[in-house]
Amino acid sequence: MTRTRRWVAGAGLRIEVVAGPGMEAEWRAVHDAVVPPAALSEDEVRERAARYRLVNAYLGDVVVGCSTVRPPAGEERVATVIARVLPAFRGRGIGGELYAAGLRHARGLGARVVETVVLAANTEGLRFAVARGFVERERYVLDGERDEWVDLRLADYARER
Repeated sequence: MTRTRRWVAGAGLRIEVVAGPGMEAEWRAVHDAVVPPAALSEDEVRERAARYRLVNAYLGDVVVGCSTVRPPAGEERVATVIARVLPAFRGRGIGGELYAAGLRHARGLGARVVETVVLAANTEGLRFAVARGFVERERYVLDGERDEWVDLRLADYARER
């Protein structure tokens, strides 16, 4: 009988800031697998890496997730924290670790408000966000597109700090 090894957060999980084309390609592969309607080109990933903090999550040498932190902006100092985990690795705490690392980074940048965005079809992602205290603010479809997106804001962020 073959046994599948079940990984859990902390058991060999490594989170690293994306640096260089190889890690950008890994980040892109996870991003595009989790949100196919928003698939990105190599140039788009490179541009995002220059503006945002992109990280990859690994179990051993296998990339299993990624995240994006958009730095605080505007008078409200709104940061965006997005965690993505490949479907085969969900439910093991990896998303929670990615989210916690992203939240710490956003706080370190002076965020006063934290938001996230989830593809509406990703019901697991929506449940994950709501379970962490995010509240839906808006649903929308981008011009010329068909997929629905959900913007959420972390409720009681000021109390969490």
